[in-house]
Amino acid sequence: MSKLLKIVMASSLVLGLAASTASADAVKGQKLFSKKLKKPCGMTGAKFAAKHSQDEWEAIKEAGNFEAEIIKICPAVKEGYIKESWQEDIYDFSYEYANDSGNVPSC
Repeated sequence: MSKLLKIVMASSLVLGLAASTASADAVKGQKLFSKKLKKPCGMTGAKFAAKHSQDEWEAIKEAGNFEAEIIKICPAVKEGYIKESWQEDIYDFSYEYANDSGNVPSC
């Protein structure tokens, strides 16, 4: 009985960690912005995210124009530079620190 319980507990732990790792994250997006986009954009993450409100960022993302909007804001960034895997995290960062959110990032 205790062996079965250990297996169930270990499985839940692994599934819990896998589920949280797979989801997008504003903190990871902030790190990605600082490492990959801060220099080409020539602005801080706070200024970048404040370019739009949360509703505007959401509409841009839903329309499938998120990468194009980054390129519009940061002309030094070329198409294809922003990997698909980065986009969800950078979107979460932008949404979290949008101009109407009241939040200010530390980058």
